[in-house]
Amino acid sequence: MSAVTTAPVSDDLNVWLAYIEGLHAKPIDLGLDRMRTMIERLGIRFTCPVFTVAGTNGKGSTCTMLAGILRAQGYKVGVHTSPHLFRFNERVLIDGKEVTDQPLLESIRRVERLRDGMTLTYFEYTGLAILDVFSRAGLDAVILEIGLGGRLDAMNVIDTNCGIVTAVDVDHEAFLGSDRGVIAYEKSCIYRAESPAVCTDRNVPINLIDNAAAIGCELSLYGRDFETVVRDDGFDWTMTLPDGEVVEERSLPLPGLRGRNQIQNAAGVLAALTRMRDRLPVSRSAMENGLARARIKGRFERVVEANETTAELTIDVGHNPNAAEALVENLAIDRRDGQETWAVFGMLADKDMQKVASLLKNSIDRWFVAGLTGPRAATASLLSGQMRAAGIDSERIATFDTVATALAECRALASAKLVRDQARTVRIIAFGSFVTVAAVLEALGETQG
Repeated sequence: MSAVTTAPVSDDLNVWLAYIEGLHAKPIDLGLDRMRTMIERLGIRFTCPVFTVAGTNGKGSTCTMLAGILRAQGYKVGVHTSPHLFRFNERVLIDGKEVTDQPLLESIRRVERLRDGMTLTYFEYTGLAILDVFSRAGLDAVILEIGLGGRLDAMNVIDTNCGIVTAVDVDHEAFLGSDRGVIAYEKSCIYRAESPAVCTDRNVPINLIDNAAAIGCELSLYGRDFETVVRDDGFDWTMTLPDGEVVEERSLPLPGLRGRNQIQNAAGVLAALTRMRDRLPVSRSAMENGLARARIKGRFERVVEANETTAELTIDVGHNPNAAEALVENLAIDRRDGQETWAVFGMLADKDMQKVASLLKNSIDRWFVAGLTGPRAATASLLSGQMRAAGIDSERIATFDTVATALAECRALASAKLVRDQARTVRIIAFGSFVTVAAVLEALGETQG
């Protein structure tokens, strides 16, 4: 936490971010009053369509595919996502490229000047700067990812033209509670009256449906209003609109993002674009290119290919039970006969470590458990204790102080096994947190993209 109390005289973005982090007494202080005041002072307005994306998992992937299709059609698109892996600029994309430091610093200084002593959280302050950058960029569409919940998240201050809620499950319990129905309600509060609304959770609590009706938005549900049929090399998508019109796209390519759960996210993207087609029409070609070329770090992403002496390595930022369920399915689909799965595993202490371990205990043969860094990090000892409580035998668990050492040992033992077996009999999955994935990529020397 920064001890600086006066604005820095610096052109270093990281210096400003450290200053911003220390301004507010709480790292998270949900509410929209401060944001509304500052939006007015900054004069932030959007005349282009705004998409807002909330949900427990799948938000980043949804934003990526949505932006990819719009960009393939030739639209200029601004995308906000969070968190980042290495650089704050990863949170702010215009036309698929990270915004450079200079426009961010210009907007940060505007926020600093106009806040007039108002204490803003890190998320509020930086969110305002991002919105200010977007409002000056001449965009055709804006895509805003909700960081936490929905109703009181800083980005919900902007009225959306189309709200998308992805998978809904329990996470951030300290702020949202452990009731899935309440969480669904919180996320549904991104919807707006008389505007299209989409939900891609096949078993969404009735709270979301009821609130959408109370708000008076036009809700489209996966499994009720739109559906997919998955094939080996693609998928079919069909949607029934409120007026009864049926829209369908057959033999679409599988998303460039690996994992069966990405079909769910793609279905919601197509539903949202269909509901917004009067303002942002897209062609079949744009759909195909946007889906097939979609890329985002850490979503069941293979970062090392297998050969005779090197084990395949996949990374996944999944860090809650819903993400663990998707990972179980993806690992099962992707597995070769007779192949073992080894995991490099690290989590934050405020996540449901035991439940995640319980869901994955039958999918992973050996665990290389790593302690993470930062104030919320779980030590290897704490995490392995939760794993044993979930029923994982101690003999299958090895603990390490850092992700780098866990990864090195796992890869070395895997290589030895591949040489000994003369076959690709082991693969590695590294998962459990954005922090875990960032540490793996850093160890591999991949920190630029």
